[in-house]
Amino acid sequence: MDRKEYNFNMKQALMAGGIAGTAVDVALFPLDTLKTRLQSKSGFRASGGFRGIYSGLTSAVIGSSPGASAFFVTYESMKKELGSIFPDTKYLPFIHMISASGGEVVACIVRVPTEVVKQRMQTKQYSTTLSALKTIFNQEGLKGFYRGYFSTVFREIPFTCLQFPFYEYLKIVVAKKTDRNYVEPWEAAICGSIAGGTAAAVTTPLDVIKTRVMLSAKGQTIHNYSGTVNTFNRILHEEGIKALFSGIVPRVIWIGIGGSIFLGVYEKAKKTLCEYNILN
Repeated sequence: MDRKEYNFNMKQALMAGGIAGTAVDVALFPLDTLKTRLQSKSGFRASGGFRGIYSGLTSAVIGSSPGASAFFVTYESMKKELGSIFPDTKYLPFIHMISASGGEVVACIVRVPTEVVKQRMQTKQYSTTLSALKTIFNQEGLKGFYRGYFSTVFREIPFTCLQFPFYEYLKIVVAKKTDRNYVEPWEAAICGSIAGGTAAAVTTPLDVIKTRVMLSAKGQTIHNYSGTVNTFNRILHEEGIKALFSGIVPRVIWIGIGGSIFLGVYEKAKKTLCEYNILN
């Protein structure tokens, strides 16, 4: 559906994903910082307010390209394989859900460590990337960099199971409306924005839980959260259901715009790589 008249391989998916991931994370980093501070137990002002909204950018940039590349290579590979096993179009939503979920599980192996460093810097727990790396490793070991891995996966799978089938469905609708068997990158960007914003709103509580767990640091009390279910119960009993939707506005804006940039840039990079026979 999203192919025009060219073949697309996994090396091109690797590069296109890396370009898309870096583009969206750098462009929307300030919104991500505001969202993280709104979700912090310390509160927005105590976590930095509007000051230093680029804190943690280095960590984000380091993880952006490999994380996005890992996602798209896994997603495209699984989509291709499952498509050959289940060729009937009625299985497309199922294929997109499974493929996107697999992509997120793999991508989180790369993404979570950089996310832990980034979010702690965003809330002013550390002033530099190097000090964050040293402190986390010395106090918590390698395991500290994967704090929140399962809560991240627990958030990402429902999110991606909503976003990507909806995204792929919107692309099909657009292609049919325009009597084409493909969509242009700018059309994919609009589809990505709608799908991303919708999925972001629905999964905000899972994002709040993930943020609280990641911000937890050994020896601290205010940030002492552990486990998805335990964190959910604590937030609900101590702060009420409203706290589970903290940061929903910047999250929806961030992922709505981010979905547009991420998927639009990915489709554009993919198209360009194929048209110029790069990495073919």
